[in-house]
Amino acid sequence: MAPAIRPAEICKALLAALEASEGQRKRRKRDQTPDAIGLAVKRVLLERAVEDDPEPEAFEEWLLNYSQTCVDAELAGPASAMARTVFDEWRLAHSLENFRVWLNQGAPSADVGDENQNSSFSNIRETR
Repeated sequence: MAPAIRPAEICKALLAALEASEGQRKRRKRDQTPDAIGLAVKRVLLERAVEDDPEPEAFEEWLLNYSQTCVDAELAGPASAMARTVFDEWRLAHSLENFRVWLNQGAPSADVGDENQNSSFSNIRETR
């Protein structure tokens, strides 16, 4: 069995994908405050995961601990939800080749200009 992809590798790619989310959010006509808060919390989690580069087998615990101890108390709920989302996306990158390929391509989206389409990491390796 191939070793797990490092959390930092996936989180770098997810940061690129977050740019597309920002493009979509900015075009919506409704109140964007909840979206902005959620995306900001997710960005902090992803950036910290890239910086700390936790071990794959400890990533879920690292996310949950970080989300509970390193954010403002009023953001503990959103941080826990985003930690779960990040972990689920990390697992998805291991199990779904199409998702891994999309991340590997720099998370291309019509919501992001071509100059932002470059992958922010070296190719994510196959895990088969």
